[in-house]
Amino acid sequence: MPSLHWDRTLLGITCCAVTVTLWALCIWQLVLRFKTEPTGPVVPPCFCLNGGVCQEAACMCPAEWVGPLCEIVNFCEASTCTVNTSDSITKTLTFGRIIVGKYGNSKEKCELSTVNANTSIAIRMCSREGRIPTLEPPKILYCNEDLDSLASQVETTDFSHVSAIASNTLILTSMPEQLTPHNISAAANIAVQILKMPNISKDSQASVAVMTTVSQLLDASEKIFSHNNLLNVTASLTKTMEKFSLTGNISQPNVAIQSAPLKLSSSTVLFSAQRDTALGYYQPTKLEIQQNVPGLSSNHNTEVQILLNVINNSLSDNGRVGFVLYQNDKLFQSRIYQSRSSFSKQIVSGNIEGGRTSSVEIAFSPKYDTSELQLRDHACVFWDYTLSDWSTAGCAKGRDQFLRCRCNHTTHFAVLMAFQIKYKYVKPLEYISYIGVGLSTAGLVITIFFQIFTRKTRKLSVTWMLVSLCFSMLIFNIIFISGIENQNARNHSSNTTSSYQQYLPYDTASNTLLTSDMVDPPADSWCTAVAVLLHYFLLATFLWTALNSAHLYLLLLRAMKPLPGHFLITMSVIGWGIPAVVVAITLGATYREGKALNYRQEEFCWLAALDQNQNFSMQKPMLWSFLLPVTLILLFNITIFIKISASVIWKKNKNLTRNKKDSFMKKLIGTISIVVVLGITWTIGYLMLISHEDTSLVFSYLFCILNATQGLQICILYTFRSPIFRKKVSEVFPIFRVPEVPLHLHSKTYHVFKSQPAKHSRETFRSTQTSSESISLSTFSN
Repeated sequence: MPSLHWDRTLLGITCCAVTVTLWALCIWQLVLRFKTEPTGPVVPPCFCLNGGVCQEAACMCPAEWVGPLCEIVNFCEASTCTVNTSDSITKTLTFGRIIVGKYGNSKEKCELSTVNANTSIAIRMCSREGRIPTLEPPKILYCNEDLDSLASQVETTDFSHVSAIASNTLILTSMPEQLTPHNISAAANIAVQILKMPNISKDSQASVAVMTTVSQLLDASEKIFSHNNLLNVTASLTKTMEKFSLTGNISQPNVAIQSAPLKLSSSTVLFSAQRDTALGYYQPTKLEIQQNVPGLSSNHNTEVQILLNVINNSLSDNGRVGFVLYQNDKLFQSRIYQSRSSFSKQIVSGNIEGGRTSSVEIAFSPKYDTSELQLRDHACVFWDYTLSDWSTAGCAKGRDQFLRCRCNHTTHFAVLMAFQIKYKYVKPLEYISYIGVGLSTAGLVITIFFQIFTRKTRKLSVTWMLVSLCFSMLIFNIIFISGIENQNARNHSSNTTSSYQQYLPYDTASNTLLTSDMVDPPADSWCTAVAVLLHYFLLATFLWTALNSAHLYLLLLRAMKPLPGHFLITMSVIGWGIPAVVVAITLGATYREGKALNYRQEEFCWLAALDQNQNFSMQKPMLWSFLLPVTLILLFNITIFIKISASVIWKKNKNLTRNKKDSFMKKLIGTISIVVVLGITWTIGYLMLISHEDTSLVFSYLFCILNATQGLQICILYTFRSPIFRKKVSEVFPIFRVPEVPLHLHSKTYHVFKSQPAKHSRETFRSTQTSSESISLSTFSN
């Protein structure tokens, strides 16, 4: 008997070479991933206190704390105070923790018998004097007064009662999240009536209360402002605020006004707003008016600025100039420009009395997350009250370090911006993927041809089931390796800012009104087609693994029963038809013209899974059109695998002697054969969801190796191990000729004696029967 078994040697060498190569590449990639490369001076991570989060070497503090390390208190502690209510009743009021610059509501409520039942009876402001937050005296609500009654009173009241009405309006709007369109309409009407009163700016208490009310209205839900009934009242409010800006100087979190006398010699007036960080933490917006300046400021801390070029200044010294700054655009609801992001747009307005302007220059320095968003375009607009919408007439746009505008108007300017999400496009496939998928593709081609050319040596159903699985997997691998990368990634990798000029002189022609603040990436129909094909063929691959699972169950556990009628036709309709139905339903439910990202991702050509906030979305097709059916298939395959393993492969037979028992290696190979053909290794993908980054990365590479080489594994287990294949190889390549080695299987010898009474002679018949005591899974595939 020859000592060398070339078939086992060849198989061992092949498996070892592939395994060593892939694991070497895996280790190499892991080393590169975790290797610390010298990239200049290392910036030490910031240390944040009180729940602050370090982002880009700076602490992002919660609302209760400010400062470089989130070490400065930004709230007033819970407090109690004793006050006299409107009914001359002494009450003790209790307030919880209040954030600086916000009002806190008392825990005591109005009685159920009053108009404002269950409404807080008082509010209290937490303000800051230097570094120490302080509580202001509480404001008491008249529990039998609501916004409607206050709106009717303000039309006929005298000047002495205005302050009380303004204070009650402030209290009733102190919880913006609970305001309705009717509440906003009533509160806005009250604000308009009070601001129109003569000399109202001299009543500082009423003026501040009204401005605080407007600021609180701007904290209400933006959806409420889209109500048609609010169009006229918001227009009236903004016009009134513009006139009032000539007489007041008030700053609130969401709105601020600033005024100054207009000098006779003034040719320019500059209004600027910037954050004051002198104490190491953000203070309210610092407003400043300068006259006779040469131009716009170049200070990077300036958020917004507007420069009025004054002409025909009056000869008297009674001229005034006023400005209004809104921190969001909720009072300016456009029918054309739609907001899809949470980015707030500042609105600035200038008004001059006793002179005229030749032109206005505006500069905005918008603050947005540059790691998530990329500015693609902007438009300089003003609010046209005739159109009740934004207009670009008479405006030109420019850009340098600021977004600049030049207009012939003076009122309610804004810069409309269009952003694009900074998609993190996947890197080109790593060597592991290329080699693994390449070897799988070659193995699948060999397996398909081998199964077809040797189909007469086995059942037709076995050939058809395995060839269908290999074919769907082959097409998926080819499309994956050639089309998974989005073509937009190549344009993105060059320079993300090249598509939008960093410097742009004033230009009127390009200043067109935008329709949305979010811009979709360039349409890529090829990527959509690739996603559809990958979706279909991967679903088909998984479904064929389930059909092979059912087929193995019928062959191994119901071997004595014939296959159901029209078995191949039924399996083909299920294997190729159901994935087509799932893909068609998914496309019909999600895909729209110009909205391909409802179906697929932009980062690479595959099903969409995340929402705009980069959170996994239950509404995206990744869950219900792929993960859910694949999970059900894998659970079915695992169930059949356990059944076959326990009932066939690893079943113990006590009647067999030790030398007749199957070897451990033979059982192991049979188990691996089923694991591979049923795609059970795909369950490792769920382990990639582990939050620990290093652990998830290891499982990612393991998942990549096992599943990228699934076709190669099928080829080794179902083709290279076949006696027919080894025989053909030995005929073509004599060096691999396998010697005739007698292979003794488990056998039984039976002696049968037959006696013939006639002639008194004894005739003995001996019959030897050789049969396998275990079922080899390869007999069904080879």
